[in-house]
Amino acid sequence: MILGAVVIVAALVVVGVIYFRQAGEIVELKRSSDRAQALVDSLGDTKVGLNKTKVETQEKFDGYKEQFPKVLESIEYGNYLYKIAKDSGVAITRLTASMPADTQVGAFTYSVSSFVIRFEGSIGNILKFINAIRTGEDFKLPADLTWSDKVTWTAEVTEVNIDVAASIATIKVNIYGYKG
Repeated sequence: MILGAVVIVAALVVVGVIYFRQAGEIVELKRSSDRAQALVDSLGDTKVGLNKTKVETQEKFDGYKEQFPKVLESIEYGNYLYKIAKDSGVAITRLTASMPADTQVGAFTYSVSSFVIRFEGSIGNILKFINAIRTGEDFKLPADLTWSDKVTWTAEVTEVNIDVAASIATIKVNIYGYKG
């Protein structure tokens, strides 16, 4: 009987040790499972955030891609204004351009580019430069412009300010390009 009691007590001790070890492992597995679930949840949030960022970035890219031809148009006009200034004997000291805007008039679409040009030179050369822009004389668009195949255009000088004593002038110019 004592032997039977010892065997029962030993069996209970072995079962108790196994139970407590498994209980500890269950607690550790539960903690690991909770950490893994938290990681999965955060990855899901990260995926949602990355998808949102991807959509926003694509929208920005599409906007820039749409504006690029207009920026190129403005840059090419600006470069050509510098050439006309050089040919007229004046030096542009500041050139400010606005983003070209399309204007619809009936069935026709015009691109309007506005510039503020500050330049210096002799009074005769200042007047020559203004006249070249105003009349279109010596202001021919090159045939190899990258932003348009053939553009019919007109330039309008909307404002002229000349400081005769300093030989400095500022003009405002709108260039209207017909897009056929």
